[in-house]
Amino acid sequence: MAHQDQMHRYLFENHAVRGELVTVSDTWREIIKGHDYPLPVQKVLGELLVATSLLTATLKFDGDITVQLQGDGPLNLAVINGNNRQEMRGVARMQGEIAAESTLKEMVGNGYLVITISPAEGERYQGVVGLEGETLAECLEDYFMRSEQLPTRLFIRTGEIEGQQGAGGILLQVLPAQDANPDDFTHLATLTETIKTDELLGLPANDVLWRLYHQEEVTIFDPQDVCFRCTCSHERCGEVLATLPEAEVDEILAEDGKIDMHCDYCGSHYTYDAVDIAAIRNGSSASNDQLH
Repeated sequence: MAHQDQMHRYLFENHAVRGELVTVSDTWREIIKGHDYPLPVQKVLGELLVATSLLTATLKFDGDITVQLQGDGPLNLAVINGNNRQEMRGVARMQGEIAAESTLKEMVGNGYLVITISPAEGERYQGVVGLEGETLAECLEDYFMRSEQLPTRLFIRTGEIEGQQGAGGILLQVLPAQDANPDDFTHLATLTETIKTDELLGLPANDVLWRLYHQEEVTIFDPQDVCFRCTCSHERCGEVLATLPEAEVDEILAEDGKIDMHCDYCGSHYTYDAVDIAAIRNGSSASNDQLH
């Protein structure tokens, strides 16, 4: 690949508009690796990953973000978890056959997009928008107009580059609390729309921005790396086990001699025997005693 996964923020000097350009090809391949997802589902996860990364950079917060598609179609869940450090993971769940040429609406059915922001400090926020657009980008543009009242355009591209799957995207948004000329925003969006998939995925960001906006004055800020990272661990899965009914856990131990916890996101397995379970229960009961 020509460059690693990165988020690039930029500003137009003569227009009250900001932009973001991101490539997430390596991260996307890590997310779909080890899963037997049909190609349309892989593409949805790629688009959702691009959108989540762009959204995270736009919101400027410290904490976690979850962007998920839910519906009653054969693809009943597609979700990307991320944070302000641009560490991403994702998973999809299916409940039926998905044809090779399926559209977003055919896969999700009657559904909606849920955006959950959990800041390290402050209130948790959740926004829900119905899937009224034909594409994920259209649905998110609708979300921004409803929740932020900010004209926003997203350009999401997935495809093959150098024999491997790649994904990237660009976001343009009017700066809040500034009198932006609507014609300026339309002009910049028209320029951005010309971006070709192979350019976005194969060229360095500076070259892409030069091709798009060489007649504009653009300030580009230092990039931020984007990567795949799963937050699962032996300890975290143990915390989940501690919440299950003890009789249920004991029954599995009696039958199998161990409990195997599997992470849907990264495919990791964590095993717990009777000694581990006893330690988890002692640890949880000890911490409970300290709370009283």
